[in-house]
Amino acid sequence: MKERGNEPATFWEHLDVLRAEIIRMLLAAVLLAVVCFCLKDLLFEVVLAPSRSDFFIYRLLGADAFNIHLINTGLTEQMMVHLKVALVAGVMVASPYILYLLFRFISPALYENERRYSVRLTLAAYGMFLVGVVVNYLLIFPLTVRFLGTYQVSTEVENMLTVSSYVNTLLMMSLMMGVVFEIPVVSWLMAKFGLLKAEWMKRYRKHAFVVILLVAAIITPTTDIFTLLIVSLPIWLLYEGSILLVIWTERGVSASLLKER
Repeated sequence: MKERGNEPATFWEHLDVLRAEIIRMLLAAVLLAVVCFCLKDLLFEVVLAPSRSDFFIYRLLGADAFNIHLINTGLTEQMMVHLKVALVAGVMVASPYILYLLFRFISPALYENERRYSVRLTLAAYGMFLVGVVVNYLLIFPLTVRFLGTYQVSTEVENMLTVSSYVNTLLMMSLMMGVVFEIPVVSWLMAKFGLLKAEWMKRYRKHAFVVILLVAAIITPTTDIFTLLIVSLPIWLLYEGSILLVIWTERGVSASLLKER
């Protein structure tokens, strides 16, 4: 944030700086979205891969061959899907630069220790969100597509899924899993402020397991126990990892208090 001599910048000057940063963020996202839009074949090769039975995760799990036929039912639907996917891809690719601009704007108002913690927190949250998106794409979404895309109440009813439904489900599940994978980050932050104890997490471990199963069932509405357990496993590991993280944080806080005394 700019200053005039030794005088701090005014509110309106801060607002001008923020506006300039937002314009840079939008330009970066739009330019990269245009690039992704032009790379249509590569983009949709990645997006549509889980709809094919030769996707590597199906071969790894030994799944039977299946066929999912995606259709288009609207005049503008394919163009809108193309635009939506390109925009999301552009934002994802531009996200490191967007985070950098945000931090550059906020960091002058932070103390050195606050700046250090904010960097760690931001990088951890961003990294865990990306891990959640990747886990969804490589494991959870393919299993969901295979089950729901081939599910039939009768052999007389044929599944014809729209490409819009497919893409919307992929984006929604990616967002949900990205948020779910923030559990360790949120746990660390709450433990840092004394709002969460490892003892509580251990005491309610059984309750947490039931909640995890419910969350997994919502994310992947399947009657296949194997699929449900596979989806639940990474969330359960996140919970157990969060307990260890909270224990480590509590020890660090206790050590800091002892030093202060």
